[in-house]
Amino acid sequence: MMPAGKRHFQIKPIAMALAALALSACSTIAPVPLTSQALLPANQADLSAMRKDVQPITGALSLDEALARALKYNLERRAKMMEEALAFNQLDVSHFDMLPRLVAQAGYAVRNNDRISQSRNTEDGTLSPSRFVSQDRAHEMLELGFTWNLLDYSLGYYGTRQQADRVLIASERRRKAMHVLMQDVRTAFWRAASAQKLRDDVSKTITLAEEALVDSRKAEAERVRNPVDALRYQRQLLENLRLLESIDQELSSAQIELATLINAPIGKAIPIAESDANLADTSVLRVTMQAMEEAALAQNADLREQHYNARIAREETRRTLVRLFPNVSFSYGIKYDSDTYLVNRNWNEAGLQFTFNLFNLMTGPTQIKLAEAGVALADQRRVATQLAVLSQVHLARLQLLNARNQFERADAIYATDVKISELVRNRETAQAQSKLDSVSNATAAILSLLRRYQALAQVQAAENRLLANLGMEPKIGSTGELSLQQLTEQVKRNGNPWRALISDASVVPATPAAPAPAPRAPTLAPAKALAVIAPDTLSAPDEAEVLALTSSDELGFVPFEPSLALAAAMLPAVATPAADRIQLQAKAGW
Repeated sequence: MMPAGKRHFQIKPIAMALAALALSACSTIAPVPLTSQALLPANQADLSAMRKDVQPITGALSLDEALARALKYNLERRAKMMEEALAFNQLDVSHFDMLPRLVAQAGYAVRNNDRISQSRNTEDGTLSPSRFVSQDRAHEMLELGFTWNLLDYSLGYYGTRQQADRVLIASERRRKAMHVLMQDVRTAFWRAASAQKLRDDVSKTITLAEEALVDSRKAEAERVRNPVDALRYQRQLLENLRLLESIDQELSSAQIELATLINAPIGKAIPIAESDANLADTSVLRVTMQAMEEAALAQNADLREQHYNARIAREETRRTLVRLFPNVSFSYGIKYDSDTYLVNRNWNEAGLQFTFNLFNLMTGPTQIKLAEAGVALADQRRVATQLAVLSQVHLARLQLLNARNQFERADAIYATDVKISELVRNRETAQAQSKLDSVSNATAAILSLLRRYQALAQVQAAENRLLANLGMEPKIGSTGELSLQQLTEQVKRNGNPWRALISDASVVPATPAAPAPAPRAPTLAPAKALAVIAPDTLSAPDEAEVLALTSSDELGFVPFEPSLALAAAMLPAVATPAADRIQLQAKAGW
């Protein structure tokens, strides 16, 4: 017990201090805007982190190295990988929700007077004159308690299963972001290559056009020629100048776009390796639509994400059912109290509690209907995504075939313009051609070459779009553990991705009567850096179960037949395999 002189505890100073603290918490907090001086250290730190461990470009940049740099250094890809790592960490944390609670508590209680109790006579209702002190004014309490709750364990179990599916969803989103990144890198690379190829020619032609414009204006001023002819001459030169300047403006942003994708210093010129910008590989034309549909249904990132969302919806149904059941909790604790009036200051306490919310009898059916509606919505979204994926595969293949045809046409036009430009240049040397004709033909040749590169970029983009719809991606190791050179070699060794989809039954035979295409010079394969990777090789829990959950007892839907589902939406010439083969042969020129 405390000494008699100190029993009376003065709580007024403490009460006043607590009141002052509460009033200070209610005071108004004014907004504090960031200043330039405050932002400067953060900006410098961000710039340093942006370029950390990024190897500088020492030589000419090839397409394989550009893809490897994007996979290793792209900041958006790093963010997606960190989101996936965050999902894994959240999964690790969710496992602890199934553990029982082990709580250690310590407390201190004090009062300003004694706790005094009296007794009342039950017969006459009079109070006993005796008063009893039953508790110290100040005493300490310690407790170590163990609690296990059946409801918390069940909810934690199904919540962990849902979080495991969210981890797989994060992996699929990372895959989709990688597909988009590779598509953008290929397009930006060929735009940068065209800019490097055309920069000098555009500059020389602009200089020649400006000289011809000065000469024409001088001739107009001296009235050497008919004014109308001179003005028409000048207008044609100005039209060519406008076209050349628009080409120069279009090409000027290619380097910045490529530098942003591969995380290179913006504003610094990136040398592009010289390569044959032609199409030589026709493997994609020999892949049947059935093989593409099967690959898309098995590997498409969006469709797999919807499968995981359906599983999450079903786990939510189980969580709803668990909440409706009675709850059983068990507790055991070791307690201590320093109160001197207690005979036993140390004691053990155990308890078993059974609870049931009676309102669940009324709200249970409504909650179950809500959960079942969520499952039905997830299934409908999956079916809609499946049809959308199959439609995208058909459209992407047609776009690829059209892009290849456009490239062949642009290539033929460029070859013709080059010959015309050579003939005009020879006539100009023989002083039989005006500068206007030279400028016009040079502009046409430049424009043809630009369109040729643009068509090639469209072929690359269309092929990558088709690969993304099929869920095919480069088979590489960890970008964090591999060096840039090793990653570049892996990208280069991946080979042709379409060979994995070509089997003896899926190869489209060539028509004997059709003339064989003319041989072309050795060229760069458009999809050299890609290979097939099975998404179920990802190091994530329950990943192998996604294809096993197609039975009616788990997913509750009839398996989707791609060819029959698209028969009503696609043209008859595309829906049937025979007509599809004929169309492929026509597109390929067989």
